[in-house]
Amino acid sequence: MKHAVMRWSLLVMALLTSGTANADMARRRDAIVEVVQKVSPAVVYIGTEQEVESRFRGRRSPLEEFFGGMGAEPERQRISGLGSGAIIDPSGIIVTNDHVIRGASAIHVILADGRSFDAEVIGSDAANDLAVLKVNAKEALPIAKLGTSSDLMIGETVVAIGSPFGLSKTVTAGVVSAVGRTFRADNRVYNDFVQTDAAINPGNSGGPLLNVDGEIIGINTAIFGGGAQGIGFAIPADKVRRIVDELTRFGKVRPAWVGIDTADLPVRVARQLGWDRAYGALVTAVEAGSPAAEAGVKRGDVVAELGGSRIQDAEDFDTRVRGYPARSAFPVVLFREGGLRTVQVTPVEFPARMVEGLAWERLGLRVKEIRGGLAVSGVRQGSAAADIGLEPGDIILRVNNQPVTTNDAFRESLLTARRGRSVLLLVRRGRYGYHVTLPFEREAGYRL
Repeated sequence: MKHAVMRWSLLVMALLTSGTANADMARRRDAIVEVVQKVSPAVVYIGTEQEVESRFRGRRSPLEEFFGGMGAEPERQRISGLGSGAIIDPSGIIVTNDHVIRGASAIHVILADGRSFDAEVIGSDAANDLAVLKVNAKEALPIAKLGTSSDLMIGETVVAIGSPFGLSKTVTAGVVSAVGRTFRADNRVYNDFVQTDAAINPGNSGGPLLNVDGEIIGINTAIFGGGAQGIGFAIPADKVRRIVDELTRFGKVRPAWVGIDTADLPVRVARQLGWDRAYGALVTAVEAGSPAAEAGVKRGDVVAELGGSRIQDAEDFDTRVRGYPARSAFPVVLFREGGLRTVQVTPVEFPARMVEGLAWERLGLRVKEIRGGLAVSGVRQGSAAADIGLEPGDIILRVNNQPVTTNDAFRESLLTARRGRSVLLLVRRGRYGYHVTLPFEREAGYRL
């Protein structure tokens, strides 16, 4: 009898304890836990392998000393990298950062359930730091829904999932600290980012930043000050959607043109125009027949906002325009004659008639296709190319570290580089290769 009573007592205690535990877990199951359980199966670990040329070897020459290059035979070594990504389509489409996979000779994707796949690159864009990968699985894969960043609220809870330092399935949480953030770090301007205090470390790059509904509101891409200050940045979802669509459809972001030339707005000029704000870019020229002209933009307008966020200066405007591929319209708020007005600008592909002039006017070069590559066919007197010593017959192998073997590839590389301050060329003369940096400042006549 005593043993029966004891067994009954233990059973009752077990049931009570189980009920308490279940109730406790239900109480602890908050929004963040639900987001992690819902989305983590769609977050992947990305490992890469890359062969790089460590240096040119060989006999140094006086010309090499002038150019800063080395001998012609490269020494190769293999390096590895890591990052994160998110599956956004059940067929195996993955979005990540361009810098995670840039230059990789092999890309390996590991799913949350441990399955491993080799991935192919559907398209990538260094300017917007986004890339689209594809893995081939036998069945539909779990996905993370791409949401919107247009309605983000400062202070709302966000969750980051990724593989910081190679530690897969790592979760951090925080809030949206700011939106439309622009900052400069490592000689690069980071523009129109979502700022968060959710911990983002090396290896998080390419992973999703999620709202409490489990929707992707950004792709984690940059850390500030080594992450010590608890400040991280993500590419906003609306930009991700535009770029991913472009990469999926065309394999690249088509160079876009709106026909606006802008300059920073000095305080004196701003006062003369009646503009009393400490931000904005001055429209200095509008190309006739351009999308900007058709939208009603005029010389002397102040660009106050683009795509719903303030424009700080001319460089900010230039960078922001790069986030809109051809045929993707965006609103521009202009200040003119004491009032604000909004116009819709739809960029088009950069006109072919203007491309040839980029190399000649900005770099001082003309090129022609030859067997196996591109040769310099002309050098403009007084140009940067002439000053540094380039000559007809020199072979151009790379532009900004991208190989160029055809006129089309050369044109595309210039269109990508056209907003930069300089361009890096790898030039071969005889048996030797030389890295040459030429200024690539924007000039009147070549407008965004």
